Amino acid sequence: MNIGQAAKACGVSAKMIRYYESVGLIPAASRTDSGYRAYTESDIHMLRFIRRARDLGFAVAEIHDLLGLWRDRSRKSADVKRVAQQHIDDLHRRIEDLRQMADTLQALTACCAGDDRPDCPILAGLEKPENMQADSAKKQRSVSALRH
Repeated sequence: MNIGQAAKACGVSAKMIRYYESVGLIPAASRTDSGYRAYTESDIHMLRFIRRARDLGFAVAEIHDLLGLWRDRSRKSADVKRVAQQHIDDLHRRIEDLRQMADTLQALTACCAGDDRPDCPILAGLEKPENMQADSAKKQRSVSALRH
């Protein structure tokens, strides 16, 4: 099947298929006599694997490692679990970072009157170093907790 058909079959754009090939996630596709890429069912299966790993947030380097483990029938499941656990730990760190960002923005927006005046605590807060913003978010949470 050609690249367009392969893209449709696995839910990945043709551009991404070419990218995965360029970074070595998938081997170079065979070519037809006219020079078009030709994909097999095995290629489609691998592309679906990659798409699912991307859907779960794995980076290209992690997917490369997972593909290596997937192809290695003598692998240890502990090796696969280690990669997955590292990714879970990274996701939890990213979630916490997002929570802290949301808390900081919540604290800044709570201080903003949102009226016609030019004073804006949100813009003022963006001028402050990070640790001052985090302190502001903590104070806002403390105030909110006292109110409830």
